[in-house]
Amino acid sequence: MDRLQFEVPVRIMPAPGLPVEEIYSVEQALDFLQDWPKRRQGKVYDTAFNACFGATVDVASTEEACRAFAAFCRISGLLARDAMFPGKRGNGFKAYREARL
Repeated sequence: MDRLQFEVPVRIMPAPGLPVEEIYSVEQALDFLQDWPKRRQGKVYDTAFNACFGATVDVASTEEACRAFAAFCRISGLLARDAMFPGKRGNGFKAYREARL
């Protein structure tokens, strides 16, 4: 398994009516973030971008990058309703449930 592959893909809905997309890796997340409109970038965007970029140069873990990207998607209203929000390892369903509340 590629070290930059997410354990669970981040499922997003880029716009109403469009099909759900799955982001499987740090590279895909970075591609998505680089296409994000500058006028909509902010602190949460910066955190996600820095975590994803940091994972590519071994400054951050892939898990941290996935959590930051998923948080960005959730806050931006992109996270699909059926998405499992990545939590800390070992928390399983509890982390998913708490993230959705």
